[in-house]
Amino acid sequence: MDEERKTNETLLADGFEDAFLGYAWAANRPPLAIYDRKKAQKILVSVAGMTADEADEYLQFNVESDWQGEGTPLFLNRCTMEQFIKWSQSD
Repeated sequence: MDEERKTNETLLADGFEDAFLGYAWAANRPPLAIYDRKKAQKILVSVAGMTADEADEYLQFNVESDWQGEGTPLFLNRCTMEQFIKWSQSD
């Protein structure tokens, strides 16, 4: 990691180490930890005994919506460009 850009503001998501993908840079922000959302969901199902729907809801409301500042981690939904465009244009 580029030591000049490393800061103490980068946050990690406890319990989701196996879903960690890497990090990304954004303008004027600390490095952002990136996690695979589907893997995070599977962790909740296997470790916490949640159903897939419960894990999805938990991630949505308790993890992804929990703003902890500019270093808040991101959870990646993998998709194709076409899938993203279709999703972004839907109502």
